[in-house]
Amino acid sequence: MERQQVIEMETNINTQWLKTDVLVIGGGTAGTMAGIKAKQANPNAEVLILEKANIRRSGAIAMGMDGVNTAVIPGHSTPEQYVREVTLANDGILNQKAVYQTGKFGYEVIQELESWGVKFQKDTEGNYDLKQVHRIGKYVLPMPEGKDLKPILARQVKRHKVKVTNRVMATRILVAENRAIGAVGFDVRNGDFIVIQAKAVILCTGACGRLGLPLSGYLYGTYENPTNAGDGYSMAYHAGAELSNIECFQVNPLIKDYNGPACAYVAGPFGAYTANAEGNRFINCDYWSGQMMLEIWKELHSGKGPIHLKMTHLDEDTIAEIESILWTNERPSRGRFHEGRGEDYRTHGVEMHISEIGLCSGHSASGVWVNEKAETTVPGLYAAGDMASVPHNYMIGAFVFGRIAGINAIDYMQNLDYLEPNGDFLEAEKKRIYAPLTRPNGIPHTQVEYKLRRFVNDYLQPPKVGNKMEIGLSHFLRYHETLDLMGARDPHELMRCQEVHFIRDCAEMAARASLYRRETRWGLYHYRLDYPEKNDDEWFCHVNLKKDESGEMKLFKRPIEPYIVDIDLQKEVYNVSVR
Repeated sequence: MERQQVIEMETNINTQWLKTDVLVIGGGTAGTMAGIKAKQANPNAEVLILEKANIRRSGAIAMGMDGVNTAVIPGHSTPEQYVREVTLANDGILNQKAVYQTGKFGYEVIQELESWGVKFQKDTEGNYDLKQVHRIGKYVLPMPEGKDLKPILARQVKRHKVKVTNRVMATRILVAENRAIGAVGFDVRNGDFIVIQAKAVILCTGACGRLGLPLSGYLYGTYENPTNAGDGYSMAYHAGAELSNIECFQVNPLIKDYNGPACAYVAGPFGAYTANAEGNRFINCDYWSGQMMLEIWKELHSGKGPIHLKMTHLDEDTIAEIESILWTNERPSRGRFHEGRGEDYRTHGVEMHISEIGLCSGHSASGVWVNEKAETTVPGLYAAGDMASVPHNYMIGAFVFGRIAGINAIDYMQNLDYLEPNGDFLEAEKKRIYAPLTRPNGIPHTQVEYKLRRFVNDYLQPPKVGNKMEIGLSHFLRYHETLDLMGARDPHELMRCQEVHFIRDCAEMAARASLYRRETRWGLYHYRLDYPEKNDDEWFCHVNLKKDESGEMKLFKRPIEPYIVDIDLQKEVYNVSVR
């Protein structure tokens, strides 16, 4: 019976073949900018954005953004100061040349966004109203009307005549003659098999937000946009690209029982602060870093918890302004959440907790290895945004590297011909993608995903222990057997099944990289109880991984490139504790 289902499935699947000069996978922050900049660089080039949702409201900024975290504005800060801050926050493990790009081009990006209709907060004299959240320097620029950001970007994509294909999910990058030559995937509405030939490919699929399981137990109640399931991490790995510092997890402070931050980042400049149950401030900086998260973890386990965002001392006008920003942008359900619990910023603190773990370069440092040109280690394959290994890059960094990737991809593909994908590979991938449809009564994807992410929580959630991570790794390796039991009844469920495959790949990477780096670094992000000290003598390096020629996951050290901004990491220690 199962063989008959396979024959019918293969007979009924329609195959679409597409061609484009530059293929952008992911239509969020980085992807929209990559498409626009590629088209600006060469208006005659064919540029296609592939989006598994709809570009008008997709990606991490689907519902807007309440502020810019890394605005390097002339007269307030310099790219060198920004590089120094990120270097210290990331314990020195970074490519400074790549981080410098955000500081160098961020201001131009902000100006261009403003010319498109994006609004940033100004002071009474018409200057950008920057706020200080980082330890040193003002980089935070509020966006009180940031809810319209994504539709504005979608309009610019259309005006620049960038082609968009919505509702198509990429599953693998096509590689031939040692370069990226396109991608393969399927239509999540009608189930068509899609083969796209391209001369250059840009991955912009965002973070792996569905790695750990939220305390709420809801699969999609994640801190990160839940549609970002590690697609690009997995695709880059299977294409042979290097990934970097996957052991540097993303762990964020969030509102307890709510899939979003309490936003001390936004409220802090207005006078709010993070306090323990005694009402005392225990961190001196609300800039998200592993060091800050370690202090939060210690406070929660010290007997002085729970912790909360304290605003009760602020005046009515200030609180009303904070509410206006937080309740209309990015996560507009926040106000309804507080109302449902009978909470008011004037009388209640916002109880905070620690998020589930994820992989994200934008908020930490775990991503696909790129240089300052947004190039991965596979020629013709670029990466930008939360999935590219540029630490603490946030939204402006995603725009900057989308810009860089788009321009460099156009330059790269000049005089290149299309290459034909391997027919055997296409058939094998087609069979892999559609296998769950042959098992409509198989295990539902929700159950398979829940169990996988429970394993992630049980064995990888910091603080980390080697013995536990070994057990977790064995579960992730054996989980292929469970994936082969997963069933789907339609193309939408098929998409969810493929996301579980991506999550499993990311879980294995996270376990192997965490076991490989035998030290503690980045505060809570890689806090190992069995190796509790930082060890610069052995581990002042990137931990990279890739798929070797035998198909196995290989881990290795990549040296830190010489700094372009001098910093004495022995003397300058990133300490955010008020103790």
